[in-house]
Amino acid sequence: MRQEKNRTRRRPGAVAAASLGLASLLLSGCGPANSGVPTLTWYINPDAGGQAAIAQLCTEQANGEYRIETSLLPNDAAAQREQLARRLAAGDDSLDIMSIDPPFVPELATFLAPVPEETAQATTENTLEGALQGAMYEDELVTVPFWANTQILWYRESVAEEAGLDMSQPVTWDQLMEVAAAQDVELGVQGSQAESMTVWINSLIESAGGTILENPEAEADEIELGLVSDAGREAARIIGTIGDEGLGGPGLATSTENTSLTLFQGESGSFMVNYPFVWPATQGAVEDGTLDQSVLDDIGWALYPRVSEDTETAPPLGGINLGVGAGSDNPELAYQAIECIVQPENQTEYFLTNGNPPSNSEAYEDPRIEEQFPMADTIRESLEIAAPRPQTPFYNEISSGLQQTWTPPDEVDPETTPEESAEFITAVLRGERLL
Repeated sequence: MRQEKNRTRRRPGAVAAASLGLASLLLSGCGPANSGVPTLTWYINPDAGGQAAIAQLCTEQANGEYRIETSLLPNDAAAQREQLARRLAAGDDSLDIMSIDPPFVPELATFLAPVPEETAQATTENTLEGALQGAMYEDELVTVPFWANTQILWYRESVAEEAGLDMSQPVTWDQLMEVAAAQDVELGVQGSQAESMTVWINSLIESAGGTILENPEAEADEIELGLVSDAGREAARIIGTIGDEGLGGPGLATSTENTSLTLFQGESGSFMVNYPFVWPATQGAVEDGTLDQSVLDDIGWALYPRVSEDTETAPPLGGINLGVGAGSDNPELAYQAIECIVQPENQTEYFLTNGNPPSNSEAYEDPRIEEQFPMADTIRESLEIAAPRPQTPFYNEISSGLQQTWTPPDEVDPETTPEESAEFITAVLRGERLL
């Protein structure tokens, strides 16, 4: 069994973290349970109430077999990871169901109850390939895909038309940089020292046919990085050029998903890589009167840019998977509840009400989705080819190391950054350097 095999591979840091303040982590969403009915606690990431609504719906459909209550995790993804890791390492029996970011799946996999075969079959049929890969570790399904996220290329149709770009065909980063320089417009990218930088680096390297991590199942002192490669140098060239030539605007070094959207909506907006929230956010700005309707009418969308013309793009992968803690008193019921939670119709409603795209292709067939999100087909296609970030228990060290060595963008150099970054991250993994 996978669970027993992995218990010998616990990270010392994760085990030590178990003793840190567990008593103060309270279940914010729990109330008194119905007599005789098992209560399952679902730790959820913050949203607009969609997960709580699904929990209530599945409780009603359980006909008294179980009830689901939600407990809210912190806003920050890193804080979510820390809380879950602490509780799981301590064997907390309240972790019945957890909403987990894909990059954290390998680190937490050791402490998750195995996914039953029947659950795997019931929940992964018609799952988009990128989302499925993000739910796996060591070629096993260790979590269940719930909703998925990806970046697509948003563009101002007027800018693309003036440049003579056929946006029905794949475009490259070099083409976008040429247009930005020629028309004196700015590219919407995320250049801050944050997780968004790791997302950008990973997608560039994967799109160039490379990979950040060559042996994801290795122990820390045996990890081999693929940064010093043609793909790594191409990624550094693109980031460095956008930074050095000012193509990402004056605030690139602190640019996030929200600030790049503001830039894109402005007079110098042209092209932007960003998540689907862009569409409802822009619609909302028009409805509030803070943005002219002409801006919304000028927006088009396409797949994430290619690094080279002859290599398919590998867009970012995000979203949420569902896992069950190994210490849960009711793992079988928890997986029954998960089967209900991830039903395609629930994923459809979650997309429509909370803006988070389904991981299941069947969920996109509801005509309301195309009406509300006319770029839904592009999102679905992107999730089919999306590439997960490095799938390793040491993801936090790798991501933090990338953020420190690939920022600010105007100092990224293809001749030096990949090698310096690889040396730094390797030293951190071996305990020779500190983040």
